Amino acid sequence: MSTVRTGPQIGLIVQIVLLAGLATTVGLGVAGWLAGLAYGAVTCLALVRGLRHAGSDRLGPADWVTMGRGLLVGGVTALIADALIGGRPAPVAVLVAMTTVALALDAVDGKVARRTKTVSALGARFDMEVDSFLVLMLSLYVAPSVGVWVLAIGVMRYAFLAASWALPWMDLQLPPRYWRKVVAAVQGIMLAVAASQVLPGLVTTIVLVTALGLLVESFGRDVTWLWRQRTTTVRPVPALLVPTVPIGVRRVERAEDRDLSTAPVLSLR
Repeated sequence: MSTVRTGPQIGLIVQIVLLAGLATTVGLGVAGWLAGLAYGAVTCLALVRGLRHAGSDRLGPADWVTMGRGLLVGGVTALIADALIGGRPAPVAVLVAMTTVALALDAVDGKVARRTKTVSALGARFDMEVDSFLVLMLSLYVAPSVGVWVLAIGVMRYAFLAASWALPWMDLQLPPRYWRKVVAAVQGIMLAVAASQVLPGLVTTIVLVTALGLLVESFGRDVTWLWRQRTTTVRPVPALLVPTVPIGVRRVERAEDRDLSTAPVLSLR
């Protein structure tokens, strides 16, 4: 008998309520509704699958905080889709307010996870995906006014992920690095500032160029480290020639096994 996991379904219901609230207050067109509903449905299905894979029937306390952040990102996604596809003027104040709260809560879920001793790979992955998607959507929103090059900020993490699937030497667990977390947080903050339109155009461009430069440096350092570690990959050797694994050989972890909380784009968890 399968276990019923109601947490993701509750999140989907709340997402629909949030979209209805936006439609009633600031207005939401067809594009916004479709984007918001698609985001909520995909999030729900991904969480159900993640819980099943983890052998759990409920979300942890920190996961509910991340869920709240994810719901806000769903609202941001709907507003941005309405602006870019539906041609409706985006309510900048509402969009920036939801983004700011989502970014602020990024510093909360990790603390909750540690204090309640509920740190998990699923929670770290959920947190990371929410952060990454928010950065992607914000980069899409500011690109028309700043330049298409801003999209590099939003797609860089996904490009790295695709490369790790294609190149075996990039499929290693990265060591923890605090600077990586700082850079990840800076991307969302600087994109939110650009979306708020409170700075002159030239200053906004400088801010985003700085954010992109930091991101390139962080990813570049990770790629360089992975490239240098490629020679430690354990190659298959006939068992008759080598009956045991020599002491000190570093085991290469697959993507399914590695600690997702140390991926190149990190939350503050």
